[in-house]
Amino acid sequence: MSSDAIDPGVLRRNAHSPSFFALQRAASGRRDLVDFCIPCNPYFPTPGMFSQLAGALEQILKYYPSDADTITAELCETLGHNPQTVVMGNGSTELITWIDHLLVRESLATPIPTFGRWTDQPLETGKRVDMFQLHEMRGFEFDVDAFVHFIRMRGSRAAVVCNPNNPDGGYVPRREVVRLLDQLIDLDLVVVDESFLDFADAEPHTSVADEARIRPNVIVLKSLGKNFGLHGVRFGYMVANPALARTVREALPKWNLNSFAEVVVFLLREHAAEYRESLRLLARDRLLMSQQLAGLPGLKVFPSQGNFVMVKLPDGKDGVALRDHLLGHHGVFVRECGNKLGSSSQFLRLVVRPQQDVQRLLIGLGSFLYGTAAEEPPDNAVSPDNVVSPGHGWGEADVTAASRFSGPPPQREPAPHEDFRTAI
Repeated sequence: MSSDAIDPGVLRRNAHSPSFFALQRAASGRRDLVDFCIPCNPYFPTPGMFSQLAGALEQILKYYPSDADTITAELCETLGHNPQTVVMGNGSTELITWIDHLLVRESLATPIPTFGRWTDQPLETGKRVDMFQLHEMRGFEFDVDAFVHFIRMRGSRAAVVCNPNNPDGGYVPRREVVRLLDQLIDLDLVVVDESFLDFADAEPHTSVADEARIRPNVIVLKSLGKNFGLHGVRFGYMVANPALARTVREALPKWNLNSFAEVVVFLLREHAAEYRESLRLLARDRLLMSQQLAGLPGLKVFPSQGNFVMVKLPDGKDGVALRDHLLGHHGVFVRECGNKLGSSSQFLRLVVRPQQDVQRLLIGLGSFLYGTAAEEPPDNAVSPDNVVSPGHGWGEADVTAASRFSGPPPQREPAPHEDFRTAI
């Protein structure tokens, strides 16, 4: 790809990454961009599901969807939730907006770096955001007791934790999240954002949605677009006790969901097996991609339970320059984290993708970091010096990086009691 095929200026126009459509327009509509920025599930929907959606396209576009209650009832039937405890939104960010407007009073505490809307949204409405810095030297590991102490010192009235966290992919074991909820029972609100939790395979049962249904001040947030690889559909949901759920539901428009969301929700039940298989394949790819990135000298790789991996560039290398190089010379779109609070442009969040795409990424990284564009990417040998100690990123702190990077890729299989409903 020629260096002038895409104008990198499109990447600098606002605080967030441009949409894939904006990039394609900047590239004169070329179709060979490889997206390591938007955290989609590459294995779901299946080609067969896309064919079904394509066959229904005319009806989807011509006719009104059902009201939100009808679509929510079908989702709950599929996932095994009580509709009184579930609210569906036009993307998880719509729910974040209403949670902030309705339930966050004067202050909110959250670890950083994290998903930007959890800091930006309250700040935009005049709230105080108490930012709990996660430290690189500890692998961005989240410590429940330290966070609770921070909240008490700051006097925060609401708290948010993303699990796994974005952008580092760190995972907090379920027992620790429940312990956090127990210690923050006096707060106005505690949100556990589980937008990427379906990709975690650190333990059989990961979600605390069952806890949210019975606690007075807890909301669990889910992003169906991220899980199902359908960001463009814009749908997500929250789980809370019936009173909290009703407060948010009553603020939303009756027809806040689109027809694509309705059709997809009704497709889910018959494609449960394909969805589980997509999670298994992604966990396999995450392990292999982490191994390959760790083979690049000087690149620090952080353990992840999301569908992305965070890396730190060697000293003297800047993520903005790398991002522009990868886009302009290799047609690879990555997320540098310089505009994330608590991070810097030395960090990149790289979405997990199939091997043919990873090879292209590795060649581009090699050409930028070492001035070489070798046809073969670095071998898969793992250097223990650039793999961060696992911590909660892997679920258990006593598992070494070397053992995680050896042997066959993990196979994500539902626990004996687990089915499609608990997987989501």
